[in-house]
Amino acid sequence: MEFHFILSHPAVAENIGAAARALKTMGFGSLRLVSPAGHLSVHARKLAHGSIDILERARVYDTTAEALADLDFIVGTTAKKRNIRQEYIPVRELSAFIQNKSGTVTTVGILFGGEESGLSNDEIQRCDILSYIPLATPYPSLNLAQAIMLFAWELSGVHARPQLSDRPAEESAYKILQSKTKELLPLLGIHEARPVYHRILERMALAGKTDIHLLLSVTEAMMKKLSGRKKD
Repeated sequence: MEFHFILSHPAVAENIGAAARALKTMGFGSLRLVSPAGHLSVHARKLAHGSIDILERARVYDTTAEALADLDFIVGTTAKKRNIRQEYIPVRELSAFIQNKSGTVTTVGILFGGEESGLSNDEIQRCDILSYIPLATPYPSLNLAQAIMLFAWELSGVHARPQLSDRPAEESAYKILQSKTKELLPLLGIHEARPVYHRILERMALAGKTDIHLLLSVTEAMMKKLSGRKKD
């Protein structure tokens, strides 16, 4: 299982450098940046002590959608719960949650929003699950680099570390299930404009390895049944 940390529109170069150092310290090496501010600047390098290689190797994208496109499972990080989603995983439970998907998910993205406003509603909708850091008080809040360190520390317990390779991986069982479900729901009269469509996908993201395979079998059987009816 590969982990990729994505920073969307980070506005402070020093935070990017500190994020690289946090990832290196915790044993991770893949950093993706969406429209970053000076990630190779002197200010970023100064905070990335011993981790400049991560800055230099970081992949840069114009949009968040592009940065997430090849990943199987996306965890969005948020400082507070939003009413547009209902399922949240505390950071201390995230490692076990991800481990439970072993064998069905190949690549995992951990998405962080900008320093001022965090993730946008559109970015949240692109995530499979949201995770948060429980705080005793909302102020003072954690800065971006501190949040990345906490998530990286929690996930460092997951035994498989990122393999930095350009070799395309086989499509994961979860990604296949997600794709087939999105194809199936409209055939059942459940279209994307309906809240239940998104709620089904949100709940599906909670499934573990056994349930993912079970749901995939059910989805494939339903698709086959519907296809047979069309031929009749």
